[in-house]
Amino acid sequence: METEKFGYGLLGEKLGHSFSGTIHAKLGLTDYILVEAPKERLENILHSGTWKGLNVTIPYKRAVMEFCDEISVGAAEIGSVNTIVRKPNGLLCGFNTDIDGFIYAAKRSGIVFRDRNVLICGSGGTSLTAQAAAKRLGAKRVTVVSRSGEVRYDELGDYADTDILVNTTPVGMFPNNLEAPLSLDTFPNLTGVIDVIYNPRRTALIMEAEKRGIPTADGLPMLVHQAKRAEELFFGSAIPDSETERVVREMRVEMSNIVIIGMPGSGKTTVAEQIAQRTGHRLIDLDEEIEKTAGKPITEIFSEQGEAAFRELEREEAIKAGKLTGVVISTGGGVVKDFRNFASLHQNGRIYWLRREIEALETEGRPLSKDSETLKKLQAEREPLYRGFTDTDICNDKTPEAAAQMIWEDYCENIGN
Repeated sequence: METEKFGYGLLGEKLGHSFSGTIHAKLGLTDYILVEAPKERLENILHSGTWKGLNVTIPYKRAVMEFCDEISVGAAEIGSVNTIVRKPNGLLCGFNTDIDGFIYAAKRSGIVFRDRNVLICGSGGTSLTAQAAAKRLGAKRVTVVSRSGEVRYDELGDYADTDILVNTTPVGMFPNNLEAPLSLDTFPNLTGVIDVIYNPRRTALIMEAEKRGIPTADGLPMLVHQAKRAEELFFGSAIPDSETERVVREMRVEMSNIVIIGMPGSGKTTVAEQIAQRTGHRLIDLDEEIEKTAGKPITEIFSEQGEAAFRELEREEAIKAGKLTGVVISTGGGVVKDFRNFASLHQNGRIYWLRREIEALETEGRPLSKDSETLKKLQAEREPLYRGFTDTDICNDKTPEAAAQMIWEDYCENIGN
């Protein structure tokens, strides 16, 4: 690429799923591009062109340090640079704004480090930042666990007194969603879990912590705040923290999914279509995706292969749809029968239980709800399951437009945190 033709950008090895360009645009910096490069090109990129400022991401946060003319005291102490500013005289100055983002995200979530035992997964550049942040925040003990370091994953039992767990590894990051570096079962006294991954919004680790009622912080507030701090360094002027919150909220609204569950015939598809039209978001109908994959209608799948085969197809489509961002997902009535689907749908979404009086449920063409008696039994069986999946329930007793409006208002009010 011609490095002389951009002002600001993100330097990394693979940047296909980076949110940085969007974040900086929302902060007002439109002259910002993604600079993908192999390690052997780092020196040429850094010492050529007319660029003014760079963010640096994995795996180059330590590698770029040898090419910097000056390194801030904080970045030198951490041993990692994620922001480089070119001075008017051409000198390259390295900083670490990740630590600002990490501390901001931790405080935002109410996670207190003082006098706590901290366990950090991973030993890369972001781990160095997390270690420095934990110490700055007054942690009592900071331990790093990695596959080949001083403390390995098979030794975690020695650290059962961990209070705060931090994941700085890419385990669980898109497209390898729902993977986790470890289980929280080992740590009975956790008071906070931080995962620096921002896609998906909720990693398997975050969802396990949520289930246990443990405060969590994901990677998006950290990413946005470090970008805000980087722009302060780029332009030499302060930006209020309210800008971090504004951008986080806007990103949440744009990138989170709206997921609709409910009884067969409750109007899920129609309401989902209304929401998709209102927002411009893509609509994913899981039943339609199942039929495309199987090459036959759902009624034929049930009659020829049985419900178990259908549920397996449904699970596969839930996994695929749940990895997407910024979509509306309409599910089949029985998606709640396999609780593993919850993690797939919850990781990037807010789940709505669309309710309708049983007398108003449509039954035509539905293999498991052919008459009112069958519907009543189905409802009694599934109501506890819907309740276990849902974030909010919405009564669809008026018009699809009214239900869609209620969902959208709730989504905008609650999705930003």
